Amino acid sequence: MAMESYGLVAGHPARRGQLRYSGHVHRAGQALTETKIRSRPERLPVGMLLAGVGGFLDAFTFVGYHGVFANAQTGNIVLLGVDAQAEHWRDALLHIPPIVTFVLGVGLAHMIAEPKIRAVIRRPTRWVLIAEIVVLVVVAAVPGRAPFGVVPGAISFVSAAQVSTFRSLNGVKYTSTISTGNLRDLTAGFVKWRVGHDQAARHQVAILACIIAAFAAGAGIGGLCTRLIHRLAAWVPAAVLVVVLVTLVMETWRLERPDESQPDGG
Repeated sequence: MAMESYGLVAGHPARRGQLRYSGHVHRAGQALTETKIRSRPERLPVGMLLAGVGGFLDAFTFVGYHGVFANAQTGNIVLLGVDAQAEHWRDALLHIPPIVTFVLGVGLAHMIAEPKIRAVIRRPTRWVLIAEIVVLVVVAAVPGRAPFGVVPGAISFVSAAQVSTFRSLNGVKYTSTISTGNLRDLTAGFVKWRVGHDQAARHQVAILACIIAAFAAGAGIGGLCTRLIHRLAAWVPAAVLVVVLVTLVMETWRLERPDESQPDGG
């Protein structure tokens, strides 16, 4: 929904030994919403895992926490207005914490992206994932009912950091926690491919179709797990994010490792 800017980004996967990703093409106003936390585009399996987590968390909070969304803030705003109009004040108030914490999470992500902060915080992508894992583990591990709005608000905060961090997938802009923009760009790409005979758009369509499918699958699994094991369902996305974290750490290690096939300079 509408917390992000979409469009194609020119670029290429980082080559061995290179950690920078350049070649961004900004639309008008895009620079205001683009963060620089993540310097490389994701590979498709990582993007699909992140999208699956995004769908899972929305289903987790919607099913387990009175119809509140963790990621879909448009839905929260609509339901806030509907409940307020009907004078269902308690239900309306449930939607306020995730909206507020989502804003704070996006703000924090953009603060981390500032050069002066990046100079202090190394590996910010890892810290974003670690924070999300910790929040989910706490949600799953702490017994009893949390105070009003705490769980959806906490999950919304770290999800906002995730959606602000992971933005590019094999040169295609995407979001891992909401699907409206992905669906729009998939449709636009399909028209360019089939009507405009733009073969480059075929790549975009394939990537976004996989992301949307992963999001839907995650939502289905999240709804089922939440109905069966309630708050303990939070262990599932936490475990998936551990896999993502390990994958990114190993990828960085491979890229930073000296290429032993090349002779030493001299």
